[in-house]
Amino acid sequence: MDRFRMIFQYFQSNSESVMNGICGLLALASVKMYTCFDFSCPCLPQYNMAYGLGIMFVPPVTLFLCGLILNRQSLVMLEEWRRPQGRRKKDLAVVRYMCSSIIQRAMVAPIVWIVVTLLDGKCLICAFSGSVDPEKFVGFANTSPVQVQQLLAKVPCKDDELMRNNTSRKAVSRYLRCWSQALGWSILLILIVAAFLTRWLRPCFNQATLLQARHWSNYIDIEQKIFEETCCEHSRLFAHKCILHFFKSMRQEIKLHSFNLPREGEGAEGEEDLLQGITDQDQVNKLLKMWYCDKPPLDVSQV
Repeated sequence: MDRFRMIFQYFQSNSESVMNGICGLLALASVKMYTCFDFSCPCLPQYNMAYGLGIMFVPPVTLFLCGLILNRQSLVMLEEWRRPQGRRKKDLAVVRYMCSSIIQRAMVAPIVWIVVTLLDGKCLICAFSGSVDPEKFVGFANTSPVQVQQLLAKVPCKDDELMRNNTSRKAVSRYLRCWSQALGWSILLILIVAAFLTRWLRPCFNQATLLQARHWSNYIDIEQKIFEETCCEHSRLFAHKCILHFFKSMRQEIKLHSFNLPREGEGAEGEEDLLQGITDQDQVNKLLKMWYCDKPPLDVSQV
């Protein structure tokens, strides 16, 4: 039990490292899902593009939303952005830093999916086989426009009877696959160059502002965790006192049934310090409302 507690505390204190690990797992999961996915193009002129583009872009949107949901800082950022001003000012630079960090991590898995689909080429062949200029390929010269569209739509289906003996099917497939792979490698190169420039040009800007935003972003996250832990402890003690008050007449019987309740006067001082004289539900609600609407300023000299 202590090991699980230590692991849980490590995850809580290293949320940034944990989120990087989760983003990596989502990226690996996206590759695994694509390799296990049975891609079957409908080979119909009116459905090919919708199916191909849907497979290319719908799963990335789902993975992006999963990345936002799994990132704990998403809720923390929204709470910080929406909370009233109160006695603590809101720093928009911190909110922007948190938003940028969240989006960057959530975009890893969708970008991996899109790049993998482009390098594979099946989605783009299915989506744009009907948009190829038939005059570039010899095998479509002696056919009517309607037949050309039907033949082009069946390019992804190499086992189809109409395309099995068609000499231009492989040419169209290779042509679109080359464009797909070129686009995939171009996107990958652009992302690598952008990451390289961002990493090397960042010290050229105001590094102090970045450190401040990162520090207060971590502070807001840690403050929220400590507040939740304190609320849990406060709730336990408050429930403890309410139950003891309700079962006051049965206190002796409760002690005899292996409930490790404190003796008279033992531990009462610590409970009173944490409860701060709170005795009813209205006072608890008022305290929580004050924390949300009127957070104390970040000045320990006033404590």
